[in-house]
Order: sequence, then structure tokens, then C-alpha cells
Amino acid sequence: MKVSYMTNAWGEVVGHCGGVTSIKDLFYLSTGSTKEAVSAISKVGYKMIEIFDGNLMGYSQNKDEFTELLKLNNLSLLAVYSGANFIYKEIIEEEFYKIEKVAELASEFGAKHLVVGGGAIRAQGIKEEDYNVLGQRLNGVINISKKYNLIASYHPHLGSMVQEPDQLDKLMPLTDINLCPDTAHIEAGGGDSIEVVKKYINRIKYIHLKDYDSGEFLPLGEGKIDFGKIIQILMDNSFKGEITIEADGYKGDPLKAAELSYSYLSSYLK
Repeated sequence: MKVSYMTNAWGEVVGHCGGVTSIKDLFYLSTGSTKEAVSAISKVGYKMIEIFDGNLMGYSQNKDEFTELLKLNNLSLLAVYSGANFIYKEIIEEEFYKIEKVAELASEFGAKHLVVGGGAIRAQGIKEEDYNVLGQRLNGVINISKKYNLIASYHPHLGSMVQEPDQLDKLMPLTDINLCPDTAHIEAGGGDSIEVVKKYINRIKYIHLKDYDSGEFLPLGEGKIDFGKIIQILMDNSFKGEITIEADGYKGDPLKAAELSYSYLSSYLK
């Protein structure tokens, strides 16, 4: 199994200010230096990265700079992460426009995976029909990804309409998209990450590993999740996909988090 690291641990996670007045420009952003993140990830020993759509789009007018950055650090781009509201018909065209721009650029840089999160919670709460709409829109993401030879996956996320176990179970039969479990988000949403991986193993082509305990996201081995069991499930099912380790939201040093997770996971992937 191949392992990458997410650059979003360097800095805070925000939305691009342009999205306030223009949906098509509403990207995720990590406020830290992408160059610093890439250099640190490489020094720890990782060979691939995942990056937020906004940080990647920052290189859309200077593609050679990003290509050279990866080359100098002996890294490749594995995946890009994006998101959308998805459920509002008035803006879905703008959201798909944004996602397609991201997919096109990611493909140019040789990425394999397009990961999306989202599904807005209305001010009045979730409507039952929102799940059907979200499922259809995620199928639209599949169509975009196929156009650029990417594998599309859905990432359940805190703050979205798919953060709890029953919400995930409600959505999955309504769409054909792959599942990208984030172990910490699943646990924080009240689920059991081991059981989710076991249940949906046939729809998992890509997975995010992040530890969790007492309301905090943590480096691997620092929380309560038994990653040995998760790795075993993947191996028992001849998993051919990739793993990305995340440490967004971790209060400690991002480089130290990358080192701790690398050391921890290495013992299972010898």
C-alpha cells in the first residue's frame, strides 16, 4: 500500500475569500506555506501528497513552479480535495464548474484521486430529499472525474449532512461514488471507523487516516483508533488503493505529527 501525506496541517483551514461573492471561486485553503509543507513531508520520507483545491489552483498560472516543487522534493501528487454544498439547484452549475477546473489541473499534475466533501445543512435542518439530491450530484462528480482519468471518492465530514453513521448509510445506496473514509471524522461523528471500513471495503479505493481522542484530531498512535485492525481489513481484502495521513486541526508541530505518523504506520507496512 502506498502512503501520502496531506499538506493541510501547515496553517489553518479556511475558505477562499473570493467565494464570498463568487461560488465558482470558493476553494478550500490551507493558510500555511505549500513549499514548507512539501519540503517537510519529503524530509520525513513520504513520496506523495494530497492538497486542497485552493492551494493547487494557486499554481494554475504557474504550473512549472508546482511541477518543479514536486520534482525537487521527490514527490508526486496523489490527490486533490474539494467540496461543495451540492444540494442547492441555483448554484450547482457554479460548483461543478469549480470542481471541473480543479480536476483538470490535478490531472495535468498527474493526480490519481479527486476527493470531495460536503452536502450543506440547511438553516431549517436537513430535508429528507436532500440525500437523494446529494447522491445525484455526487454521481455528477464521478462524470467529471472520469473525464480527467481520476478516481472520485466522497469524504464524510463533520459539519456536513453526512457526519453520523446513519447519515452515511442513508447516502451510500443513493450514489455510485467511492467512499474515502476519514477515520477521525467518522469517530468524531459518533461512528466506529473500523466497522465503516469493514462495511464499505468494496467501495474504498482511497482512505484518510487520522487519529482521534476526546474531541481532538491527533497523529497516528496518539489517540484511540486501532489502525492495526484497519490495515488488516485492507490487507485481507487485497486493497490496491492508497492511504493518506492527515493531521489538520492538530495543536502541535505539523512536522512532528508527520514524523510520528510515519513511524507508527511503518511498523504495519513493512
